[in-house]
Amino acid sequence: MLAGDPNTNIQPAKFTDMVSTETDFNANIIDSIRRAIAEDVGSGDVTTNSTVPVDARAQVQIVAKQPGVIAGLDVAQVVFRQFDDEIIFTPRVTDGDVVADRQVIAEVSGSVRALLTGERTALNFLGRMSGIATMTRQFVDAIEGTRAVMLDTRKTAPGLRTSDKHAVRLGGGQNHRHGLFDMVLIKDNHIDFAGSLAEAVRRVRDSGTNLEIEVEARSIEEVREALSMKVERILLDNMTPEMMSEAVKLNNGNAKFEASGNVTLSTVREIAETGVDYISVGALTHSPRAFDVSLKWIKN
Repeated sequence: MLAGDPNTNIQPAKFTDMVSTETDFNANIIDSIRRAIAEDVGSGDVTTNSTVPVDARAQVQIVAKQPGVIAGLDVAQVVFRQFDDEIIFTPRVTDGDVVADRQVIAEVSGSVRALLTGERTALNFLGRMSGIATMTRQFVDAIEGTRAVMLDTRKTAPGLRTSDKHAVRLGGGQNHRHGLFDMVLIKDNHIDFAGSLAEAVRRVRDSGTNLEIEVEARSIEEVREALSMKVERILLDNMTPEMMSEAVKLNNGNAKFEASGNVTLSTVREIAETGVDYISVGALTHSPRAFDVSLKWIKN
């Protein structure tokens, strides 16, 4: 779509080293960007191409319109460079930084057509990722001083998992499994189908996988059963803080405990103080409030 279209007057960017040296991360982000541009631009930006000369150049600022944690500057840079690989993108803060309302977070200069056509896609990524990072930091701050670590889940926007989880890390959290392929998580439906927690664990081990095994426990009895099977991690599903404390006391020191289910900012501290190792919160990625950012022209 990008190359050689006379209606768009944009050129494909060079992808090397634009986002990350991690190949998978780089490829996944670029795929997300391409889909987002195709969705928004389609056959061309009719308004911009009709009103802005091809050779017009300008400089703009990206401004935060609320306090919070910035995430996605590297992604925004890639977006703009899909339209003009000579775009100059100058961050004024670093991903993961806390910023103030009205603070300039980046300056961008180059083709006006590229700036206007890429604006919404770039700001959409910045807004979503910064919203996730901001919410994550609030949870991380709430449990400061405890042993617990904040985790995300697979409840991400379809097609945006890599950027969503990257934003969690920038907010100070850590990532749970990326997908169904990189960790075993035996949940209630698996247990019910297998007939018991122990049988589900046995079936996984018989499959020959060497992946870490986590088991969801819905009761203290299932915690005991999971401990007897010597699994690496036990997910305490929708348990009260009292039940979590009891579960932690049963531990033989080998298993790690993860609390999950209906965790909020008002309850997360109490949960962390039960002694669990991890607290997973789906809301970090399934319902973040978009961070408000805007693009402002710099007047000459």
